[in-house]
Amino acid sequence: MRIESVKDYTAMSSVGASIIFDAVMAKISKGERFNLGLATGNTMIQLYAELAAKFNIAKADLSLLSTWNLDEYASDDHTAVPHDHPLSYWKYMHEMLFSKFDPALGFKEENAHFPAPESPEAYDPAIASAGGLDLQLLGIGFNGHIAFNEPIPDGEIPVEEYGSLPTRVLPLSKETIDQNTKVTAGGDSSLVPRYAATMGMAPILAARQCLLLACFEEQQVPLRAIFARNGEPTSFLPASYLWRHSDYRLIYTADKIVL
Repeated sequence: MRIESVKDYTAMSSVGASIIFDAVMAKISKGERFNLGLATGNTMIQLYAELAAKFNIAKADLSLLSTWNLDEYASDDHTAVPHDHPLSYWKYMHEMLFSKFDPALGFKEENAHFPAPESPEAYDPAIASAGGLDLQLLGIGFNGHIAFNEPIPDGEIPVEEYGSLPTRVLPLSKETIDQNTKVTAGGDSSLVPRYAATMGMAPILAARQCLLLACFEEQQVPLRAIFARNGEPTSFLPASYLWRHSDYRLIYTADKIVL
């Protein structure tokens, strides 16, 4: 585990973009495919702009890049929101990253993957068949969730079982709906869907590298709680499972978070 404090959001974005760029280029420059797990939200906006610029300058062969998003909103327990929904993660990724790639780099639309609420059980085998995730980019929810793997009180599920949860559709907690209303929906709760298809804990923890970025003051609460446990995982703090990952890196902004 590596923990790094940086000055601010700009520094976090630059460091994060460099880590991802270097990891991707180390494989695709040798003609090997790279499976990149992607996250969404305000945390990642500047990082994606810088990452696209790096790929464009390097003239990277992005035909070798496959992306696997953590989640997609659902209008009910089996129907994805349309691509033009204001909070669609398909829309977010195309606006914030994919559209910024130079078309000459050869990134393929069919290599951009999202968990489908209609068939979430197909996502994990697809990731495994592709060779597993080389790097998973993550944020952390104000309640400690990663992706939309929501906290479950201690004792309601065995620790190992929670860490083995697959990709699935689930209702979002009130905390998460409130958080996303504030951070991404401009205060309009009606815009936030009540369900999401989310990558499970199992494929996240199976990624060869995990990179967690934190830049909101409210993220101090779950991060401090995780630190206080000295790496002991708990289903009540899903991000705590990352502490025992073999290649985990946390980067947080010192102007907003004090640990």
